[in-house]
Amino acid sequence: MKETTELAYGKINLSLDVIGRRADGYHLVRMIMQTVGIADTIEIRETDGEEISVETDSGHIPDGQDNLVWRAADIMRREYGLQGGLFIHLTKRIPIAAGMAGGSADAAAVMRALRRMYALDAPDHRLEELALPIGADVPYCIAGGTQLSEGIGEVLTVLPHAPQCSLVVVKPDLYVSTGWVYKAFDGIPGEEIQHPDVDAMAACIDRGDLRGMASLCGNVLEQKTGQEYPVIGELERFLSESGAVRALMTGSGPTVFGIFDDKEKAQRALDGLNDRYPDFQRFLTEFVWPEEL
Repeated sequence: MKETTELAYGKINLSLDVIGRRADGYHLVRMIMQTVGIADTIEIRETDGEEISVETDSGHIPDGQDNLVWRAADIMRREYGLQGGLFIHLTKRIPIAAGMAGGSADAAAVMRALRRMYALDAPDHRLEELALPIGADVPYCIAGGTQLSEGIGEVLTVLPHAPQCSLVVVKPDLYVSTGWVYKAFDGIPGEEIQHPDVDAMAACIDRGDLRGMASLCGNVLEQKTGQEYPVIGELERFLSESGAVRALMTGSGPTVFGIFDDKEKAQRALDGLNDRYPDFQRFLTEFVWPEEL
């Protein structure tokens, strides 16, 4: 019986802009996304029969057909004619409902794992096409790294590696509805939206300019999420006062990350979070590149 293990890395949005909305309601985005070293573990093994079964150590996500990893495995089986049953165990570490694409990363990891396990002729671009119906972030998570994401998230352009740094990532003990965030964003008058300069950030990344990149970090969704949940701003101020070059909310929130140019400063900031916000999920990490996936 074949079996394999794959890591599913989360992401942050270095920049997130919403530039319009399609007739079907999907928002059009321009984002620079970056894989970070916070990862779930996917274990897959063949079983007798034809069923796909999913087990997770988290009581906050479904373990059956509603789980994105089940859907990813089902798509791969149907597309490539895989026979037999599959048992998938998911160990969670990426914060849930955090703006870090944890579920999308898990689905992408299942697709990569099955490609390797069965030696499938399935290049990344084909997996990205198959992944889009699962979720808009799943195509990005197939390869990860530093990428410009456009359209509804499916139009991807690989960028040079972002300059390496230390990151402190903190997830407040609260849940933010992505649907609510986008609906609230739609209510902001156009002239009041603070659009980040995505192209200027891409140019800084190309030059390897960490401070320039950090200074251009921006997230239009924070205008409403931060207003509704003041702890987001509190965490950003704490990280900035602790030496972060920049602190920002990722995705639709509520997770906040701080970019540090010195690992010792980052560690001291993490220690301070441990004392001040002991109930929040906290991580010291860095960027991860596609060759490490």
